[in-house]
This record gives sequence, structure tokens and C-alpha cells, in this order.
Amino acid sequence: MRKDIHPDNYRLVVFEDLNNGARILTRSTVQAESTTKWDDGNEYPLIKVHISAASHPFFTGEERILDIEGRVDKFKARAAAGAANKDKRVAAAKKAAKRTAAKIEKAETAGNIKTKAGAAPENPAAAKV
Repeated sequence: MRKDIHPDNYRLVVFEDLNNGARILTRSTVQAESTTKWDDGNEYPLIKVHISAASHPFFTGEERILDIEGRVDKFKARAAAGAANKDKRVAAAKKAAKRTAAKIEKAETAGNIKTKAGAAPENPAAAKV
């Protein structure tokens, strides 16, 4: 086994969870700037952590929704806006289809009238009169 690869400055350190105030005394090599008094009356280096096993939802069984920036609300708003935009486009497409159908019908009706008025007579004898 290789020698001198492990740190030799292990000492007792207190880790304090900032979420719930839980404190753990364990051995570590981490450097600390502040100290605290432990239950046994001794003073130990203090490391403050934002989350630990004492406050993490996986270990506590709690379900927390951390939505500081409103990401869920933003997503729901985008989804609602997209649905409204889709409905608008469908309505516009239906309206355009109706207009096109009306124009075609009008053109066909006008074309039939012209054809009837300008058509050659069916009876060739009537044409000589």
C-alpha cells in the first residue's frame, strides 16, 4: 500500500444544517473559520451547510416544492398561451376555408349564368329565325 497518500489532519468538526438547525459532530479535514461549543463543553470548528440528511426530502420523506423563480407557473402560462394560439389558428383556417368555398361557389354560379346566356341555341332552326 502507498504511504503518505491520505491526509493526516483529521479532527472533530461540527456540521450545522442551515435549514433546520441540526448539528452533527464528525471527523473531517475541512477548514473552518468559526467555532462552536458542543454538548460536551468542548469547542469545535463549525461548518455551515445548506442541506444535509437531516433536511433533505429524500431522507426525511417530505415532499417540498422549491419553486423560487415560478418555473411551474411560467410553464403553465406558456402552455395556455400555446393552446389559445392554436385555437386562433384553427378558427382562422376554418374562416379562410369558408371564404374560399364561397368564392368558388360564387364563381361557379356566375359561370353557369354566362354559359346559359351566351350558349348556342339547342335548336339549329331557331337560330335561323
